[in-house]
Amino acid sequence: MCIKIVVFKLPNPTSKEIREKIIQHKQNYVNQTDIAKYLIISQSTVTKIWKLYKTTGTTQPKPRTQGRKPLVTQQTMNQITQKIQQQPDITLKELVTEFKLPISQAALSKRLITLDYTF
Repeated sequence: MCIKIVVFKLPNPTSKEIREKIIQHKQNYVNQTDIAKYLIISQSTVTKIWKLYKTTGTTQPKPRTQGRKPLVTQQTMNQITQKIQQQPDITLKELVTEFKLPISQAALSKRLITLDYTF
């Protein structure tokens, strides 16, 4: 007879309740393997949360700073939207050249669509 163990991966970041339980168990000198089995999480999660707690004193997850930074700042986008409101018939090509944007017309079009601007 073979027993199959299924482990469900929790979404990142780990919930506040689980983080607090990890800290509570670690402060009661329970080892990381037992905590991981009890809470059905990986041992590395226990290690990372405990290390975070020891260094910062809090169980709050680190802010997510991943991903590509936009080439056009929010301030520039505000100026572009003001220009569009002043001159509604301006083209994407004119916007790219006037503001000396480091992005293509297609990229600017996508950004403007997310701001609910259409042709």
